[in-house]
Parts: sequence; C-alpha cells; structure tokens
Amino acid sequence: MTAQVITIAQQKGGSGKTTLAVHLALALAETGHSVALLDTDPQGSLGRWFIRRREAREEPGLEFSTASAWGVSYEVDKLKRTADVVLIDTPPKIDADLRPALREADLVLVPVMASHLDLWATEGVLELAAREKRPVMLVLNRARAGTRLAEDVARGASETGADLATSRLAQRVAYAETMGQGGAVTETAAAAPAAREIRALAAEILERLSAAEER
Repeated sequence: MTAQVITIAQQKGGSGKTTLAVHLALALAETGHSVALLDTDPQGSLGRWFIRRREAREEPGLEFSTASAWGVSYEVDKLKRTADVVLIDTPPKIDADLRPALREADLVLVPVMASHLDLWATEGVLELAAREKRPVMLVLNRARAGTRLAEDVARGASETGADLATSRLAQRVAYAETMGQGGAVTETAAAAPAAREIRALAAEILERLSAAEER
C-alpha cells in the first residue's frame, strides 16, 4: 500500500477527534503499518499526548509532527516518505484553513457523537470535502448501544450521502484513561470491548483505503 493520508475533521468541539486519532494510529500500528501523526490544532492536545507517551516509553512507536494550516502539505510530504499512514488531527472549525488538510486526504474521517447537534455539525465538513472531491466516512462515536437516539443519529448519518462506518465506538471511560497515560486501549486492555471496536474500525478503514487504491 502506498502512503495513505487520513484527515480527521469535525467543526463541533468535543467530538473526539484527538481520541480517535490516537487510538486509530495505535490500532493501525498494531497491524504492522508505520504510522505518523500530524497535529494542526493550536490547542495541541495531540502533542501533549505524544509528549506524555515519549516520557513513559523509550520508543513511542509513532512519528509525530505539527503544522500550521498552510504548512500541512509540506509536513505530509515529509511524513509520507517513512510512514504507511499519516493521520491529521484538525481544529474544531470549518474555514479555509481546513482545506489543506482535506486536500491531502485519501479519506476524511468525521466523528459524530450520538446527538442531532453533532450530526448537523457535519454539514460544513461534508461541503468542504465535496469541493475538494475527497471521500468521507462518518464514525458514530460515544454511542450508547441499543438506544433510540443512537439509532436515529445513525439513520440520519446514513442519509447525508457520506459513507457511515459499520464499526461504532461506544461511550467508554477506557479511552480517556489510557490517553492520560500516553497509551491506548489496544495496549493496556487488549481484550476489552473498547480495543475490539477500535480494531474493527481500523480494519474497516484499511479495507476502504485498499479498495480505493486498487480502482
């Protein structure tokens, strides 16, 4: 597989972009892919996680870089020389500054919490991604299994015209706890439900990227 770029974007804060970036990166690395993270959010949460990881481990196991919005293309070009997958974490806003990260993407991932407010907030990302002619996959995040609300939001997401990931991420404390330790659920609770669901999402994304590459 040639180097692939995944941009994680959502204009609503608190949607779980950074948590998704971290856990997806380590789930992909677990499959033998070399992975790089690129933080374009001035808040720097992804960078703080990486520093915590580097302090806790002799070898972080991932490449990491930061960039301003308009430095994305340059950094992505560098990271693609050594990484199989580059994951870009973006700030919670939709404006011209997001376009470079979308333009570099082979796939745009949009985390959607199980609320109609979060679903409505995807519209801006979908419009920009469509202008850049980039494929989008919505990921239902922090969903409570079996609830009417989760199913309503999932149904609404499927009607946006974007792909909806079959894999869903539930509301689990384990995601936040492991991030605070510089880790991820696949490392500290490898057999737990959270690890299984993030691995399932990673496998689904790899399958999607591989199929697109073959076309």
